[in-house]
Amino acid sequence: MSQTTIHIADIEHIGEAARKFVELMDDRTVFAFNGEMGAGKTTFISALACALGVDSGEANSPSFALVNEYRSDTTAELIYHFDLYRLENLEEAIDMGIEDYLDSGALCLIEWPELVNDILPDDTVRVDITVNPDGSRDVTVNL
Repeated sequence: MSQTTIHIADIEHIGEAARKFVELMDDRTVFAFNGEMGAGKTTFISALACALGVDSGEANSPSFALVNEYRSDTTAELIYHFDLYRLENLEEAIDMGIEDYLDSGALCLIEWPELVNDILPDDTVRVDITVNPDGSRDVTVNL
């Protein structure tokens, strides 16, 4: 397993960081984003969706719906953005059909993946977002 860290000095550099992330994605489809509350998971995933060709007005937090579906304007690729923060247990995730999403071959970007770790595919890419003392962020991609 290799590890790559992308540094984000400030919000103005998030698009550049998202483009670097896209270069690392290859044909992988499931990405689990970890980080404390306020670390910038949603903001980074929104920038990532834009870098993948999603209209910037469409890419936002699925906090209330648990999952948002986007389609890339450039590749027509389906992208699912999950925010599992409000789930109480694995059964709730299974009831919402998360296994079907994970097996769909579409890109799955998952915030707060802790409850579903046991059912994530073996090739899931773990992504850690860390807030540095100066307010910058580090996005560590474990490939």
